[in-house]
Amino acid sequence: MQIPTDAEIRALHREYAPSPDAFDLVFEHCRLVCSIAEQFFAGLDVDTDLVRAGALLHDIGVYRLESSAYVRHGVLGHELLASLGFPVEICRFASCHTGVGITRDDVVRQALPIPVDDYLPRTPEEELVLYADKFHSKRTPPVFLTGDTYAAEVARFGPDKARRFAALRSTYGDPALSALSDSTGYAVI
Repeated sequence: MQIPTDAEIRALHREYAPSPDAFDLVFEHCRLVCSIAEQFFAGLDVDTDLVRAGALLHDIGVYRLESSAYVRHGVLGHELLASLGFPVEICRFASCHTGVGITRDDVVRQALPIPVDDYLPRTPEEELVLYADKFHSKRTPPVFLTGDTYAAEVARFGPDKARRFAALRSTYGDPALSALSDSTGYAVI
């Protein structure tokens, strides 16, 4: 499998971002998620190049959102990457990183505006990108989230989601966010 380089990924972001501000927000988020994921490489048996590419591409679908249905960004990203000829192993980082994973039951029960399917990580690489993504938010202004903060946020989606995040946290631990906060000026909440 051909894994795109950082430069190729940056060019894709530039090409599909509808504005310079959108590029800055989304690409910076993806770079920060990549930095967080890299903190967990030691001791893990993962394809680090694949994780890096997945982290840098996971939110490319945000550029295709035309409504407030943010949950669609993963599916839109998967579709975009597939249309560009990327293998499914790359495309899945977009569709399988939202929350702690979206199940077919979640889609039906919540009437989510995405095709009925399971959007769950299947590989350690997908799981790592999903997990790293939980610690940075593109909200205005962007912030880093502690494990406790995200745990409280995900709990509103049900005890099964809270348990899933707790299991991920137990597996990986919490990332170090202070240096990233210092370098970006974003608060850790």
